[in-house]
Amino acid sequence: MRLAWAEPEDLLAHELVQAAAEGRDVARVRARWVAAGGDPEPAPNGAGPLPAPPALRALARDLLDEVAALPAAPAPAEPDDWAAIEALLPPAPRLPRPDGGYAARVLGAWTGRAAGCLLGKPVEGTPRAGVEELARATGRWPLDRWFTAVGLPADVAARWPWNRSASVALEETIAGTPEDDDLDFPMLAVELLERHGRGFTTDDVAALWLAALPAARVFTAERVAYRNLLEARPVPETATHRNPFREWIGALIRTDVLGWTNPGDVRTAARLAWTDARLSHTRNGLYGAQWAAALGAAATVCGTVGQVLDAAAAAVPPGSRLAGAVDLGRGLGEACDGSEAGVRAGLDRLHAELGHLHWVHVLSNAAVIAFALAAGRGDFGASAGIAVTAGWDTDSDGATVGGVVGALRGVDGIGERWTGPLDGRIATTLPGGERRIADLAARTVALARSA
Repeated sequence: MRLAWAEPEDLLAHELVQAAAEGRDVARVRARWVAAGGDPEPAPNGAGPLPAPPALRALARDLLDEVAALPAAPAPAEPDDWAAIEALLPPAPRLPRPDGGYAARVLGAWTGRAAGCLLGKPVEGTPRAGVEELARATGRWPLDRWFTAVGLPADVAARWPWNRSASVALEETIAGTPEDDDLDFPMLAVELLERHGRGFTTDDVAALWLAALPAARVFTAERVAYRNLLEARPVPETATHRNPFREWIGALIRTDVLGWTNPGDVRTAARLAWTDARLSHTRNGLYGAQWAAALGAAATVCGTVGQVLDAAAAAVPPGSRLAGAVDLGRGLGEACDGSEAGVRAGLDRLHAELGHLHWVHVLSNAAVIAFALAAGRGDFGASAGIAVTAGWDTDSDGATVGGVVGALRGVDGIGERWTGPLDGRIATTLPGGERRIADLAARTVALARSA
């Protein structure tokens, strides 16, 4: 069995990329790995086709530790400690307090997150060209409806096979919202806050993972952190030990609820997101989580996408690469006229600037989220469609974008096309099984009101 995101030889290939991005000189390590017969090219989906022989696997473990011992370049604009991060943040914006429509916004946020996630689910991991060809071949381009296999030519299907979610995530197979880690983690955040309140610690997050999350349903940095917990490694070593995915998108997908339960308070939302994210991430992986939480906090009280993006910017160190990626995406989105040609031009630029990163990296995907929000102008279908059209982490980006627009527009503003097939429910592998969206929203509102 090949276990994705866990085999030492696969981790080393990704670590060579991550460490170089941190300014570590990995040339000698890379040369030793190649000379021994190792493959230095990272596997796109987390596991190479063949396992390494025992001696090569042992060398990979040794080299992972050797890379970790190399000095990194100074990064004063990208600290990991909350006090240092907070010292760099712009002043927190003064936003409206939640009003009588707050509960409806939260319901819209949960519904939009579920719908956006589901739209991107069958093409997660499919390159941008494949997403477009699948949509075009079935008359759904520009993407404005669920994907379908009805009428899909055999050659296109062979060239761009659906992922394993097709049985529950195509228009003809959707029957409620299927399970997804992009939805499991927000549900777990509700549990976390109900148990511990806003005073939760990173150790509380870790304990809840071990109690509630099946190990096979966590990926990339979360899977490595899970392994590190089972090895009794302390926080924040859980985020750094043999974890090349520490600046990927995993923490960003976990923190919407930490914003929804702190309406208008982007600083508190960001701090709580940092507390959660440090279990598995560093630097821009942390900032992505802070930004997503701030988006959620702002979307529950603001009136426009622009106001939400303005407010969320105050949760990100301004000199960080995450801030630069968000600014790039937002600027391109605001310049986009919403036409097919305009969207294509914006995505071309994002891929030119950030396409060298892994498709699950936080920088490229945060840029897509910002672009989709700005270019979509608050329209749910347009915004979620653009996020998925980008072709990187399609379900995660669709979920975050959907949550923001859903909070701004409410369930009615999302539209029956998107809400109807969800049937008001979300499947999950968490204890207790399927959740009703209305119940999740009510619990979220109760948490906010108990503060």
